[in-house]
Amino acid sequence: MTLAPLPAQPADVQWPTEAWPTGELPPSLKRERFEALLAQAFEGDEVGETHALAIVQGGKLIFERYGEGHGPDATYPSWSKAKSITQALVGMLVLDGKLDIHAPAKVPEWAAPGDPRAAITLDQLLRMSSGLKFIEDYAPGSVSDVIEMLFQSGKGDVAHYAASQPLEHAPGAFWSYASGTSNIVARIAGAAAGGDLKAFMTERLFEPLGMKTPKPKFDAAGTFIGSSFCYASARDFARFGLLYLRDGVWDGRRLLPEGWVDYARTPTYQQEGAVEGRYGAHWWLDIAGPGSFSANGYDGQYTVLVPDLDLILVRHGATPLEKKDALKAWVGEAVDCFR
Repeated sequence: MTLAPLPAQPADVQWPTEAWPTGELPPSLKRERFEALLAQAFEGDEVGETHALAIVQGGKLIFERYGEGHGPDATYPSWSKAKSITQALVGMLVLDGKLDIHAPAKVPEWAAPGDPRAAITLDQLLRMSSGLKFIEDYAPGSVSDVIEMLFQSGKGDVAHYAASQPLEHAPGAFWSYASGTSNIVARIAGAAAGGDLKAFMTERLFEPLGMKTPKPKFDAAGTFIGSSFCYASARDFARFGLLYLRDGVWDGRRLLPEGWVDYARTPTYQQEGAVEGRYGAHWWLDIAGPGSFSANGYDGQYTVLVPDLDLILVRHGATPLEKKDALKAWVGEAVDCFR
């Protein structure tokens, strides 16, 4: 399939390693509609509470607004946006020649002779197509592997909890969004990085981009909880987004392998009836129209990349599950104001 071209950083715009260059909202903006959407987000309750909204276009920060009690220096929860950060760390280890995503994943829980899980590849984990049983449910009172893993019996070793689940489907044959797979991936990345993934992500990702606020969380076993926990400011989440919108290159230096961003946004096979929308490799697709891709997190955390507009939208807040679809529609409408 043909992917939307990724825009280059304009020659006259500095990279935001030290500070974001700023610009103005474009004259072509559908301003009246945009103002109405801002009122919905910050003054109404249609999409829950909005704590932060940052919009970057052409490499410049052109709009920023924060809810009461929040601001540009605050850190916001990533929730599942951390999955896309995990994908970046894997890419850097692929660049170093330390990981092969198409080889069977090295997972100790699957090492016994004849274990069918031993065939699962890192690619299948990144595409949420491992076939492992995992119930991703956040509704109170429901049976939920993600709650059990993050907050109950699995919290001390999240990757072990996830890797201990049995196969429900043949690897690669069935798509099922599962936070457990991301923590298996994060443990694999930690081992490939020499056991200190925090130092690796700081040196290879956060420092080159000028991301000074990230606070990744690790479990008692030392695994980055790459499914769910990396706090950062809205501006720093936008920096991470810019790395991907610029095809993994930052200020002339390639940080991600050539083709890695295209890999992230190439659709994964999803069986008929799969819900939630199209998926790539630890990135969601199409929330802001065809060609867009995004890091999405529980409670309404978004970093949305729109190549055809050279635009990044970062939104943080507290959106209850029953308003999730309304917020997704809001994101699409907000971006459409720039078309």
